[in-house]
Amino acid sequence: MIKKVGSLIFRGSSGSLVLFVLEIYAEDMGLKEYRAKRDFKKTIEPRRGGKGKQLFVVQKHYATHLHYDFRIEYKGVLLSWAVPKGPSRTAGVKRLAVQVEDHPLNYADFEGVIPKGNYGAGKVEIWDRGTYTASHLKAGLKKGHLAIELKGKKLKGTYDLIQLKGKPKMWLLIRRKS
Repeated sequence: MIKKVGSLIFRGSSGSLVLFVLEIYAEDMGLKEYRAKRDFKKTIEPRRGGKGKQLFVVQKHYATHLHYDFRIEYKGVLLSWAVPKGPSRTAGVKRLAVQVEDHPLNYADFEGVIPKGNYGAGKVEIWDRGTYTASHLKAGLKKGHLAIELKGKKLKGTYDLIQLKGKPKMWLLIRRKS
């Protein structure tokens, strides 16, 4: 993929083309860990791609242990957290959310069974989906505190994702009071 990106950069002459190419490159780099964990000859999971408009999805995942995958679209990928007990619809309830590798946007539509012997083997079904709004998402990710308003079928309202100090992959997902 790097060679393709490089050749496109040299052919392009406008700034907008170069920016577009860099976004493709950034998406591929964000999915490097995702792809490394999967054998796409054996799993039906999406390999790449998709377009989104601040979408979110929660997938119920019957893997080794039942958990819920909370995903939000950001810069061409789905930022992802595994939430063992699932997101709470009750204000003030704290749920552990472990950040996992970014997923391709097409994963937002994925439902099916990941075959045994593959990473994440088990049934995946969409539990909720919708759109979200968040101000200062980039700064919030860096700071370790996101405030996200969800507009889904089941999840509605503002949720905080708060990173635990000294534990970069560990976050809390908390529904705010209305």
